[in-house]
Amino acid sequence: MRLLAICVGLCLVFLFVWERVDMVRVGYQVERLKQEKTVLERERDQLRIKVSALSAPDRVAKVAAERLGMTPPQRGQVIVVQAGPLMAPPMQSAPVELRVAKHEPVDVRR
Repeated sequence: MRLLAICVGLCLVFLFVWERVDMVRVGYQVERLKQEKTVLERERDQLRIKVSALSAPDRVAKVAAERLGMTPPQRGQVIVVQAGPLMAPPMQSAPVELRVAKHEPVDVRR
């Protein structure tokens, strides 16, 4: 009977120690994940800044002109189409304006 009490006591001590060690391990893991979150948030913010810089309209126009040889459309190349919904609700009466650019090859020999 006394041996059984000692075994139960030792098991309880081991269980208590294991629980405390596990709590410390989980605490370290939480701290590591917090640091990783901070690093990822910084990286996300930097990437957002980079996307905003790369997608700026002035930069896009400059790249389109320099790298792709694109130019603004000439007179007559843009057709404005007035389109409205098939079944317009009574509150919406303003037509929707749609701009379409047509591409016609330019004859350079003229």
